[in-house]
Amino acid sequence: MTLSLQEANGAFHSKTQELISRANMNGPYLGLVIPNLFEMNPLLQSPSFKPSDLIIDFQGRRFRFGTIGNKQVILVMTGLGMINAGVTTQLLLSLFEVEGVVHYGIAGNANPSLHIGDVTIPQYWAHIALWSWQRNGDGPEDPLPLEENGDYTREIGYIKFANYATNITNCPSNDNLLNNVWYQPEEVFFRDGVPEEREHAFWVPVDTPYFQLAKKLEGMVLEGCVNSTTCLTEKPKVTRVHRGTSASIYLDNAAYRAFIFGKFNVSPVDMESAAVALICLQQRTPFIIFRALSDLAGGGSADSNEAATFTSLAANNSVAVVLEFIKNLPTKQISIA
Repeated sequence: MTLSLQEANGAFHSKTQELISRANMNGPYLGLVIPNLFEMNPLLQSPSFKPSDLIIDFQGRRFRFGTIGNKQVILVMTGLGMINAGVTTQLLLSLFEVEGVVHYGIAGNANPSLHIGDVTIPQYWAHIALWSWQRNGDGPEDPLPLEENGDYTREIGYIKFANYATNITNCPSNDNLLNNVWYQPEEVFFRDGVPEEREHAFWVPVDTPYFQLAKKLEGMVLEGCVNSTTCLTEKPKVTRVHRGTSASIYLDNAAYRAFIFGKFNVSPVDMESAAVALICLQQRTPFIIFRALSDLAGGGSADSNEAATFTSLAANNSVAVVLEFIKNLPTKQISIA
C-alpha cells in the first residue's frame, strides 16, 4: 500500500496519520537510513529483506516497512549531503517508534592502512565543515569573533592554508589571504533538555552495545571482485575503527585527505553519517554506522577516481555487513531511551 501525502499548512492527511498509527502499533522498528538508491537497491533485492505491504510517502521521503531476520525494519533513503540526512533521520524518529538506527553506505578512505572494499565501523563521528574562518592578519593566539560568548572555540584546532601553497616566491612569510579555518562543534538541543538551551558536540559516539556486537563481524568474507576481470589487490575486511568524518563536500584531494587523517585519525570520510549521528544524539536514540570504502579520497592515481570502478562492490559489501549485524541483534526489542 503506497500513499502520497497531500498537505495543507503542514497538517497530516488523515489517511497518512492512520497509516502511521497502524505502523506504530506494530513497532518498535529498527530504522535503516540509506544515502542513495544504489546503496539501498542491494538491500531491497536481498532475500534477507522481507517487505510488507506498507509504504508511507511523507514530505518527499518513502518509508518502506519489512523484516530482516527477527527484526522489524523501516528503510528510508536520505539523498545526498548533511541536510538531507539530518532531515530524513529527524522525520524517521519523529514519526515512528524506532528502537535504534543503522546507517550504511559507501565512503572515501583517509586511512593509509585500509583499502578499497573494506567495511569500516567507526566508534565516533564528527561534522568537520562547521568553521570559523579567521580574518587575514590574525593568528592562533588571537580570539575568534564571538568566542567570548561561547559561540566559537579554538579548542578543536585549525588548518592553515599557507601550509599548502605551491608558490611562495612573493610570500616570504609563508602566509596568504585565506589564513586559517577553525573547526567548530555543533550546537545540539536534546529532546529531553531545556528548550533553546544549547550544548555542544564534536565527536559523537555510536551506541556502545552496538559497537561491541559489531566486533563479531570482523571475520566476515567480503566480495573482492567487480567482475571476472576487475578485482581488488587486497582482500577486503570488516574492521572497527576509531573515527569517521562527514561534510557536504565530495573529498577527492590528497593534501586534505592527509591533513584530516593526521589531525583527527579518521578512516571513512563521507557526506551524511555525522548528520545521522547528531540527530540520534539529540533524540537519545542508539545508532551505529557502517561505511564501505569505495575510493581513496584523492590519495590514489592522478588519472582517475576509484569510485567509478568500485562503487557497486563497496555498496554490496556494506549491505552484506549490515544484514549480518541485524541478524546478530538480540531478539528482544530494546526500549527507546
